[in-house]
Amino acid sequence: MTARPPAFWQRRGPVAQLLRPLACLFGALAARRRAATVPQRLPVPVIVVGNIAVGGSGKTPVVDWLATLLRAAGRRPGIVSRGHGGQVSTEGGVALVPADGDAERFGDEPVLLARLTGCPLAIGRDRPAAARELLRLHPDCDVLIADDGMQHYRLGRDLEIAVVDEATLGNRLLLPAGPLREPLARLSEVDLILAHGPLSPALRAASAGVPVFPMQLRGGELRALADPALTREASAFRGRRVHAVAGIGRPQRFFEQLAGEGMVVVPHAFPDHHRFVAGDLAFDEALPILMTAKDAVKCRAFAPEDAWEYPVRAQIGSGAAERILEKLEDGRTSA
Repeated sequence: MTARPPAFWQRRGPVAQLLRPLACLFGALAARRRAATVPQRLPVPVIVVGNIAVGGSGKTPVVDWLATLLRAAGRRPGIVSRGHGGQVSTEGGVALVPADGDAERFGDEPVLLARLTGCPLAIGRDRPAAARELLRLHPDCDVLIADDGMQHYRLGRDLEIAVVDEATLGNRLLLPAGPLREPLARLSEVDLILAHGPLSPALRAASAGVPVFPMQLRGGELRALADPALTREASAFRGRRVHAVAGIGRPQRFFEQLAGEGMVVVPHAFPDHHRFVAGDLAFDEALPILMTAKDAVKCRAFAPEDAWEYPVRAQIGSGAAERILEKLEDGRTSA
């Protein structure tokens, strides 16, 4: 289970200040490791999707959107992921993820992406090894998407996409004093930024002219966990009280999205990558249970009858798709 982010990450209070020397050490060691790393190039282009902070910013829907974009352009994409929270990643192995895979074994996000995209998907802590295994088993793949791969510098990349939700940046300090994996200045090195919500002038300045495109997550039809063929429009729940279950990086965003659909939300926030059990959904009040797609892949086997998956899709601002395809064709590298 991944713990909830500490509250002191949201401000530069006494605890954050006390941890700043460790944050400086973390930053220095990370920079040194990056400088000493020789990227391993692959025989096909690699597109990295990631962010600079701990926590959810919408990367999974972006990977889904990107896979759809590449297929429409005549490409045959594959996906590489760590498989956070899964047994394969914990054991240090490499595996291909089937669309009907077990989230406990492979991780929730890889199973969801395999189901959404239909792309071959490999997981492993060693990203280059996972990528090579995927290409060995699927030699027809002509481009790879690395999910949450910005800090995995051993994997050479041809294009970097940063997904930024400013709310996840907190106090703007590096770990452990704050939520940042890398300094804000790292954004100036990527090829484009997808902004999940408005960006402040200070953050735009830190991106140093990198193109920024707006991004939104739009909900689709709800699917019954007991029978995915059974669907309902979100409007069918308007005005009704619902249990909202979210084990994601930013549960509040999910709750607000349901409230925006006119539902009366009873929120139930769990840690990111939470391993659900039946008891987690045993609520005293008998109401419909709505959850994210990422949580649904872990709850389908034991969910109550009136439990529904609320899938979302990324909508990306005009021009982003064209820029990505142009960069891919140009063969530009940012390693």
